[in-house]
Amino acid sequence: MNTVIRHPWGFRTTVLLYFVLLVILPVTGVYFNAFTLGWHTLLENLSDPIAWKAVLLTVKLAAIAALINVLIGTIIAWTLNRYDFPGKTLMNSLIDLPFALPTAVGGLMILLLLGPNSLLGTAAGRWGLEIVFHQPAIVLAMVFVTFPFVIRAVQPLLEEIDPSAEEASYTLGASRGVTFWKVILPSMAPGMISGGMLAFSRALAEFGAVVLVAGNIPGRTLVASVYIFGEVESDNTVGAASVSILLLTLSFLILWGINTVQSRGRSR
Repeated sequence: MNTVIRHPWGFRTTVLLYFVLLVILPVTGVYFNAFTLGWHTLLENLSDPIAWKAVLLTVKLAAIAALINVLIGTIIAWTLNRYDFPGKTLMNSLIDLPFALPTAVGGLMILLLLGPNSLLGTAAGRWGLEIVFHQPAIVLAMVFVTFPFVIRAVQPLLEEIDPSAEEASYTLGASRGVTFWKVILPSMAPGMISGGMLAFSRALAEFGAVVLVAGNIPGRTLVASVYIFGEVESDNTVGAASVSILLLTLSFLILWGINTVQSRGRSR
């Protein structure tokens, strides 16, 4: 006989209250604040050229950072899963470092490593390469803070791949390349997609690392999170909330897409 564990109402009420206070109320507050002065003001704030360019630039740079992480993260996950080498355990531990560090520390590291007064920054300047206070530094900051997502999403899928499926492919005469594309890649794809989408969503909202290395020039290096901070500093909370709901809505859509990809992967 199966025993059904019934949790007391107090437990469920506590969990629900915690979720409402931590997630529902703050999100609802942002949407409510954005619509406080009506649709006209909301559309006016969103149609502001500086705000619109900041959002578009953020989406573009976050997409670039996510694509970089999908490529590099998949390679790293593959290497950690398929090969043994000195320092493998340490490397696997350091992957989660961006989750543990304050993001401002990541921005500071980029600034010290590639800034105008650094050795690498000076060398890059001689070649005409501008990194810090330009878009490449913003992408680097986004890549750093979202680095673990793809790796940690792909690793479990690689571990679940049945070695007999690869052996059967080789037995039937398939090359390594064909086996990878037909057997291995489809198994990794859900993790690559969901990890990439999480990295993109996280990069959209990054502030701590970006604010230290971005030049904050409208249309060129001013990203949405820094724009929102500036609006709050200028006591324009409605304008800040208007841009925030764009990022929130996009993040909700991304999370829905991730759940869809994961549910389809589990149903296979």
